[in-house]
Amino acid sequence: MLAVAGDPPENPAGWAFEFKWDGVRAVVATGAGGLQTRGRSARDVTASYPELRALAGRRRMVLDGEIVAMGPTGRPSFAVLQQRMHVARPTVGLLAQAPVHYVVFDLLHLDDTSLLTAPYRQRRELLAELGLPAGVPAPAHFTDVTGPQMLGAARAEDMEGIVAKRLDSTYRPGVRSPAWIKTALRQTQDVVIAGWTPGTGHRWPTFGALVLGAHRDGQLCHVGQVGTGFSDRQLTELITTLRPLEVAHCPMHDVPREIARTASWVDPRLVGEVEYRQWTAVGKLRAPSWRGLRPDLQPNGVHAPPSL
Repeated sequence: MLAVAGDPPENPAGWAFEFKWDGVRAVVATGAGGLQTRGRSARDVTASYPELRALAGRRRMVLDGEIVAMGPTGRPSFAVLQQRMHVARPTVGLLAQAPVHYVVFDLLHLDDTSLLTAPYRQRRELLAELGLPAGVPAPAHFTDVTGPQMLGAARAEDMEGIVAKRLDSTYRPGVRSPAWIKTALRQTQDVVIAGWTPGTGHRWPTFGALVLGAHRDGQLCHVGQVGTGFSDRQLTELITTLRPLEVAHCPMHDVPREIARTASWVDPRLVGEVEYRQWTAVGKLRAPSWRGLRPDLQPNGVHAPPSL
């Protein structure tokens, strides 16, 4: 179940508030057969995150939550998590360098009972009674605050934002529901990588900017370029990943001529994430900055708002 983006509800009655965690979504199923972890694309990522084995051997249950990595300040760091997201079987050294935690915020199945039709309030009560192991926190949810108060707390704690959830909401797998509303302090957008522009100066061996797309009205449309936010390592890793995907023709029909003239194109199968200031009136990202690849997402699930 996914949240819609928007402002928190004006009347907080009947709603609970949670912090929004800067990680990747994952559903964990435990039972007699062991443990299985799946990302948002339904890809099996069990081997990528062995820290979650602490949940194995417990009651039969299905949990929903976020895999996060902490930065030097003790707050979730997407940059640290990036070190783990592309690694199928992390080494002991990487596990020590970039450990992850599984932050659980929902319980979908317990023993022989499906909880999909149970209200959020009841699911959270049952989750609190599970006694999850250390390293698998189930953070508090709040019912005695307003949206602005919760946003203020998120800002003070350097969190990504908040999520408001109706106390009576059932769990609808795969559905983006207005019963959950996410409000981000930093605006982010998933994007499809369609190509790159040539680099100059110290970037000549890699690229200048990535050409970005997102789906609008069923078509992959150009939404801008991103040329900032990359480390030198990311530049090298990205161009190494992109070159084998190179194709002869642009996968989008609406790329400005000045970009298309020098760009190299790729099969649009990779998804990334950017921060941005706002959408322009013609449907382009203003001042985007790169955050990282999102191997947990599929290109056909990346959508942009309608152009104005």
